[in-house]
Amino acid sequence: MGSTVPSATHMAGRIAALRDALGGAATGWPSPDDGGARPTPRSRAKVAVDERASRHPEWMHRTLNVTVAAVAMVVLAPFAALIAILIKLSSPGPIFYTQTRVGLDRRALRANRQQSRREEDLGGRVFTIWKFRSMRVDAEVPGEAVWASKDDPRITAIGDLLRKTRLDELPQLWNVVRGEMNVVGPRPERPSIFLSLRTQVENYHLRQRVKPGITGWAQINQAYDSCIDDVKNKVSLDLEYITNRSIWLDLKIMSRTLPVMIGRKGAH
Repeated sequence: MGSTVPSATHMAGRIAALRDALGGAATGWPSPDDGGARPTPRSRAKVAVDERASRHPEWMHRTLNVTVAAVAMVVLAPFAALIAILIKLSSPGPIFYTQTRVGLDRRALRANRQQSRREEDLGGRVFTIWKFRSMRVDAEVPGEAVWASKDDPRITAIGDLLRKTRLDELPQLWNVVRGEMNVVGPRPERPSIFLSLRTQVENYHLRQRVKPGITGWAQINQAYDSCIDDVKNKVSLDLEYITNRSIWLDLKIMSRTLPVMIGRKGAH
């Protein structure tokens, strides 16, 4: 992927293409001069994500993500140790919780999309996500995915605080270092839920054109998904992020994540 600055003609063409994809409607995404206005969250238009509209080459995104994740792991290590102790003291069970999630759809990004080693299309390459355990060990029947909800009785006392502040996500910094996630991106979903939502929500699968993230535009602007309309709204925000993706946008989202954590707002 080249690192040259796009010409004015090229950028005008991309803007026109995006306008056509959105049915002639503006995306509502903040321009550099508009003071950071929030984008219109309810756009249902299909966005042209095949071009992967990041203004910067992928190696720059990778460098930023690994650097931020590695520094955060070192700085937050004492705090993570304290969380681990509190989890152990508050409820029986392991400190960490792992789940299988759907990641980047590399097959969709290849020129010849028919060639794949995957026998089953799960929407992307699956990986194991790490979290601090926030629920009882018997929270789910084995093999049965259940959506979390507000005031979920399965959540432990310390787990409630971890989820509201999103501190249960800290172990995912290791997923970022491993290259399975980014710091910023759409939240990854479990394969069974992904396959269900892919048939119910238009363009849901397009979220997998970039690596999933710990935080993101949808995460800092929307709370828990409690219905299909919430999912549709989240997908709209995710696709707006993908079509406007850049290093500067990632840094802006990272800077807005801490206030969300402190204010206990946003998505899990």
